[in-house]
Amino acid sequence: MSIPVSYICGGIFDLASKEARIQELDVLMASPHFWDQNEQAQAAIAESNNLKAWTLPAQELKRRLSDVQALLPEADALGDETLLNELSRELEEIDTKLGELEIRKMLAGELDNKNCYLEINSGAGGTEACDWVSMLSRMYQRWAASRNWKVDVIDALEGDVAGLKSITLKFNGEFAFGYTKAEKGVHRLVRISPFDSNAKRHTSFASVEVTPEIIDNIDIEIRPEDLRVDTYRSSGAGGQHVNKTDSAVRITHLPSGFVVASQSQRSQIQNRESCMKMLRSKLYEQEVTKREEALKTLAGEKKENAWGSQIRNYVFQPYTLVKDTRTKYEVGDVARVMDGDLDPFVFAYLKEFG
Repeated sequence: MSIPVSYICGGIFDLASKEARIQELDVLMASPHFWDQNEQAQAAIAESNNLKAWTLPAQELKRRLSDVQALLPEADALGDETLLNELSRELEEIDTKLGELEIRKMLAGELDNKNCYLEINSGAGGTEACDWVSMLSRMYQRWAASRNWKVDVIDALEGDVAGLKSITLKFNGEFAFGYTKAEKGVHRLVRISPFDSNAKRHTSFASVEVTPEIIDNIDIEIRPEDLRVDTYRSSGAGGQHVNKTDSAVRITHLPSGFVVASQSQRSQIQNRESCMKMLRSKLYEQEVTKREEALKTLAGEKKENAWGSQIRNYVFQPYTLVKDTRTKYEVGDVARVMDGDLDPFVFAYLKEFG
């Protein structure tokens, strides 16, 4: 057995220079005057965390590779098939992890390392589309769990018959926005509808919007006269207090048309704060997109939530197929995808569009 050159991850990631920079930042942060200039201190911490987010995993892969290299000659000499098979499996896992790190290295955008909000809205398809929103919500929550992200349901609006008209999830985890931005667009479902007594095939649509969470002190002016604030009774869980008071809040920013809603908190004040945080994040992303040409792809083209606009097709009948219209990546096991196996689609998008 020989080890391909592609496993030499130290060269791919230029670990030496990155490790040197981390040491410089560690010395800087240990200085007693480090916090004298708060803005520069925050920038240094962010840079250090960003470097360590992929440098430390790369160092671990390099260590594992070194262990395989040390054991391989002995296993070859002894003809130990059991050990050789174990080393082969280890190399396969290293290769998989290395591919993930190469993807992560592409996440160098200003917003990629942020937590994010994911909004799903039903489109053409009526009750079937509302059910599709529920299915996508489950898929994304399972995908987030597989990446060890924390998931919060910020807001949900039930469908008239079944499913959800809309839902807003919050993902908290490493590079949540960087990965999740690949899902922004219209998703199309083709299946035999369980709501059709004639068992006919139906096509329905749902749109996915992804917004980074901005927790920094950002200079975004939001004038009170530009806001329309509506309160209503929460339809979600939360006990008697939530169900018997108008604690849920919806805010419309009139100049931009952005609408945010929250019903996950117990009080109206807390839900209003949650809405304002989401609104600031949307407005901040809008400003970043305008300011930097490189981030224009983050917003993408706003497309109609119907035929001809989809970024991905999910076909349940008469055959099973999930195909991304942007990258042409496809798999036949639609059940596996709906159970949250989205990484191959996300990686294909990042490799092609960064």
